[in-house]
Amino acid sequence: MSASIAAPGPRSAPAYRPCLRCRPEAAPFCPAWKGTRTTAERALALIEHGALDHGDVDALAERLGVGARHLSRLFAAHLGAPPLQLALRLRVQRARRLIFDSDLPMSAVAQRAGFSSARRMSAAFTRICGRPPSTFRNKRPAEAAAP
Repeated sequence: MSASIAAPGPRSAPAYRPCLRCRPEAAPFCPAWKGTRTTAERALALIEHGALDHGDVDALAERLGVGARHLSRLFAAHLGAPPLQLALRLRVQRARRLIFDSDLPMSAVAQRAGFSSARRMSAAFTRICGRPPSTFRNKRPAEAAAP
């Protein structure tokens, strides 16, 4: 071997920093630039589309290419709550919108919002909102009749 092949080149020097052409993932417009926030945002978008309605956190984490514990840490750091709690809040918000916007029975509202039963929806609704869902439905016609 010649000495020029065996000798380390300038790229192995400690002060070497590649340009954006060599490492495009380091550019400010790339999702990798935001770091772990990108993973949390992708997970939240999947949760909003119902990823945890019929699955669990392990399946969501596997889909994102991270561990379940790491995903929980990312949610705590970036969103301030664990994935299941955010999914529950999103389901309650969906149910609340359906109660206000439709005349569907509570069992249909629960199913469309992602709950397994009307009883589970009522329990979650009461825990998060402080009142059962029926009070929101009872208030809707009175508010609509007001001028």
